[in-house]
Amino acid sequence: MPPGSHHRRSPFGSRLLGPRDQPPRRLRIRVQLLLTIMLVSTNVVGALVVFVINTWAIPSPGPTTEMVVALAIAIPTYVAAAVVIGAIWGTTTSLKALRWATQPDVDPDHVQRAQALRVPLALTTMQFLLWLAATVLFTLLTVIIQPSRALGTGLTVGIGGVVVAGISYLFTEFSLRPIAARALADTRVTQKLRGVGVGPRMTIFWVLGTGAPVIGLMIAAILALLPNSDATLHQLAIVAIVVCSVVLVFGFLLTELNARSVVSPLLSLRDAMEAVEAGDLDTDVVVYDGTELGQLQSGFNDMVAGLQEREKIRDLFGRHVGQEVAAAAAALGAGEIELGGETRVCSVLFVDLVGSTTYATQHGPAEVVGVLNRFFAVVVDEVDVHHGLVNKFIGDAVLAIFGAPVEHADHAAAALSAARAMATRLAVEVPEVGAGIGVATGQVVAGNVGHEQRFEYTVIGDAVNSAARLTDLAKDVPGCVLAAWDSVEAARTDGSPEADQWVEHGEATLRGRSGTTRLAVPRP
Repeated sequence: MPPGSHHRRSPFGSRLLGPRDQPPRRLRIRVQLLLTIMLVSTNVVGALVVFVINTWAIPSPGPTTEMVVALAIAIPTYVAAAVVIGAIWGTTTSLKALRWATQPDVDPDHVQRAQALRVPLALTTMQFLLWLAATVLFTLLTVIIQPSRALGTGLTVGIGGVVVAGISYLFTEFSLRPIAARALADTRVTQKLRGVGVGPRMTIFWVLGTGAPVIGLMIAAILALLPNSDATLHQLAIVAIVVCSVVLVFGFLLTELNARSVVSPLLSLRDAMEAVEAGDLDTDVVVYDGTELGQLQSGFNDMVAGLQEREKIRDLFGRHVGQEVAAAAAALGAGEIELGGETRVCSVLFVDLVGSTTYATQHGPAEVVGVLNRFFAVVVDEVDVHHGLVNKFIGDAVLAIFGAPVEHADHAAAALSAARAMATRLAVEVPEVGAGIGVATGQVVAGNVGHEQRFEYTVIGDAVNSAARLTDLAKDVPGCVLAAWDSVEAARTDGSPEADQWVEHGEATLRGRSGTTRLAVPRP
């Protein structure tokens, strides 16, 4: 019986079925062993049960010595012949339909996928036909030797064959899950590829596990009520006990196997959903069921693929506009992002390379790109560490904002600290070129500008212009860092110790302004 205690540790619901990426040769051997062991044992046990019921539980005259001898010879002979015929017939049919699945790097077409999913039904039909032949054979044998037992023999073998065929179907479907997974890989479980649905399957196996034995009990009762019946109360009691035992054992077995076939795909979905909930979007489930459960499995994989695509787009969007802007946009519903902005006080950091044009004319493109990437890496890293937003790459310059779109209580201190750390690292990590860094604090308009079909988040205002002008002046200052004194005062007002790391550095009239601006540089 398929084990279920570890189904969550196996992609196919059981460790007996092996790992997901097992080699084709090992898969073929594994499937052949499971099918042979399960089908042979099921049929042998079924034959023994039918023999016991037919010999001691039929409400008719007991078997004669000739009948017992004939059955003792005929049953083993037929079972052995049926096993050989079934093995050859089943193996030939199965291998023909599943040859592609046991070969590496073979992509099946639609016909091969459908044939693979029909193998359990084909093998079950084969089992049923062998039992049907046994029903005819043993009924005729009984008619010849002991006619009074012919009806009971035919019904017993026939009902036993139906039950065994049902169990064989579940065992076969279980053993072929890795093959079904390959057949259903890279495709949706459509109506054309589906097997017996969950609802019809439940009904069929209720009939096999409960309905058929109960029908047998009813027929036994009818036989006992016939005028010429010699059935005694003792015989009827034995019939009831045996049939009830069959219902309890085989009915439970069928119900358990059927339940496992339904629960295993659901458990794999549950585990995968928990993984996705924990943030693992690389999770998927193996689709090995051709029913509505398989549609759930493939639908889950489609959903995760959509989440992965959305996460890639969000990550790409965040790389272009900044994670904070991306998060703010994602928090709004579709169609709620509007043009316009809001007025707020924030700090602006502007950094521009010194002598980049000269360096570009004296070095190859690969070297220039390498220097630019190292420069941008330092700038982006420090802005992120200090919770700012890299708003624009302007050629070989960078505009960063602190305090928008997400409010930052110490935006001035964060911008000043980022400027000092940036200057120190650039001198060490990008010594080929210099960089001027300017910091200014003031009121700006922050928001989306452009057109409804194409816009960007930006900041506009005097602080932005001042930071750009200070960057030009900073290129001639030792350390190449210059800040407006207003930024230092704002940091001191916020109670940050960062203000103590700066000293005044005179005044200057910035281009485009009529008054002077007090300047500050990092403390030596």
